[in-house]
Amino acid sequence: MKKYTYSAKRSDNKENWCVVDAKDKILGRLASQVAYRIRGKHNPLFTPHVDMGDWVIVINADKVRLTGNKLEQKRYYRHSGYIGSIKSDTAKELFEKKPNEVLKKAIKGMLPKNRLGRKLGKKLFVYAGDQHPHAAQKPEPIAI
Repeated sequence: MKKYTYSAKRSDNKENWCVVDAKDKILGRLASQVAYRIRGKHNPLFTPHVDMGDWVIVINADKVRLTGNKLEQKRYYRHSGYIGSIKSDTAKELFEKKPNEVLKKAIKGMLPKNRLGRKLGKKLFVYAGDQHPHAAQKPEPIAI
């Protein structure tokens, strides 16, 4: 009798679309659950090197909460590559400019840092309001 561990293929995944409402959710806790869903760890056939995740739409990203003093103290850095060109924004400043970018950065930071992670990052759609243009995919709302 041959015994082996089954390794799932990309074709074994039935891709689902789901909508997550971020209203009054804590940033890190929400981001970890969404990253878990995008990665496909909720799937019993999860295989680490295969894209087994779902497409996730996050709405109301502008109503996500940060605990403690993170709005004033948490900093987001960016660098153009030139000497002395590092720039930073606090979470409050980034919320005012691009409210969906805070949640997007938190989720993408929890995905793998390789070509699979870059592919998984494209399965995330974050919107500041409660409307999204993906109604044709018939996304199902999930509670997180």
